[in-house]
Amino acid sequence: MHVTVRVPAKVNLQLAVGPLREDGYHDLVNVFHAVSLYDEVTAAEPGDPGDSGGPIRVMVRGEGAAEIPTDDGNLAVRAAQALARSAGRSYRADLVIDKAIPVAGGMAGGSADAAGALVACNELWGLGLPAEDLMEIAADIGSDVPFALLGGTAVGTGRGERLTPLETTGVFHWVFALADGGLSTPEVYGECDRLRAAAGHGTPQPVASEPLLAALREGDAEGLGRVLRNDLQPAALSLRPSLARTLRAGRELGSLGAIVSGSGPTCAFLAGSQAHATDLAAALTKETGICRSAVTAFGPVLPSEAVLHRTTAESSTRGRPCDADER
Repeated sequence: MHVTVRVPAKVNLQLAVGPLREDGYHDLVNVFHAVSLYDEVTAAEPGDPGDSGGPIRVMVRGEGAAEIPTDDGNLAVRAAQALARSAGRSYRADLVIDKAIPVAGGMAGGSADAAGALVACNELWGLGLPAEDLMEIAADIGSDVPFALLGGTAVGTGRGERLTPLETTGVFHWVFALADGGLSTPEVYGECDRLRAAAGHGTPQPVASEPLLAALREGDAEGLGRVLRNDLQPAALSLRPSLARTLRAGRELGSLGAIVSGSGPTCAFLAGSQAHATDLAAALTKETGICRSAVTAFGPVLPSEAVLHRTTAESSTRGRPCDADER
């Protein structure tokens, strides 16, 4: 028996970073936007109950798989372990992660995989936990994991784990310029703190951008492109100066807006239509040294669009909407 869940990447439309807290985190206002770039997480019962493998094992496939840990450092493994602990029992599962979301690319691929593991193992083990319980477990795993369960567009506060869904109209089209190598999220936050200290400016408490929220409500891509904001972008550019050229190229090629996604190094460009996104991606890949590759996606993708498959040897695949991911 196995269960497969498809989970989305995210782009941060606004990432406002407040002062460093005593617990080592920052207060955030984080406008998450789920996009149609997916990983797949499959949870299966181990084939041989008597084998010597651990309770939760993981295999990762796809681009960048060699960079992802396959021990307890993997967020999907930690998510499955946390789910088992919450149920008060010892469960076993073999996880397979098929990667399409860039690794360490600022698009929450690891968080998406953790969310997929929660949903898949909840089904595989027959726990029947409601979405509210999964969200509580997700918040303890990582700040971005709850949004990977929610999908759509939402504003996150606190560390980003307290979510409020946002009203949006229409579809927004994106191009993501993928870079060689990744950036460490803790390192980017540390550089952000260093740059702020060097500048000698105080750090205000973060607030959501009203023009950005209005653009989302009205489906105004041009308006949204003008107000994209990421407080981590200066730090990402400091650590990876080549990203400035990527952002500049996207703007010169006609994007409506350009931003480093999350902690980077993926750069996100807003397009006016699917055709515009296709043309922009092609133009970016023709420019030598701009990016490793460019992919198109759209958002928001909604939880009701998720399909969870439960398959046994005796039955054909059946799917139903899942309240955790999307599309």
